[in-house]
Amino acid sequence: MTPPDICPVCGAEVPPSVRACPECGADDTTGWNEDHAVYDGLDLPDDEFDYDEYLNKEFGDAGKPAIKRWPWLCIIGLTLVLIALIIVNLK
Repeated sequence: MTPPDICPVCGAEVPPSVRACPECGADDTTGWNEDHAVYDGLDLPDDEFDYDEYLNKEFGDAGKPAIKRWPWLCIIGLTLVLIALIIVNLK
């Protein structure tokens, strides 16, 4: 079997006079993997990617940060009011 022009394993150019890929060593014995076989080792999902599900998984519900933020806003507001009252009483 003659080698392919471009190695399907690593993508390097394969000269017609050689029996193995000069870059990765793929040959007739180890196999000139077909294009689809290159990706067999990857753990790719079989189903379609659901972007909305990904956003919800990564970032959660958009309303949650606002609920956690309001106590800090109250504390800061009360602190500013307290500082203003102290300044008014000192004058």
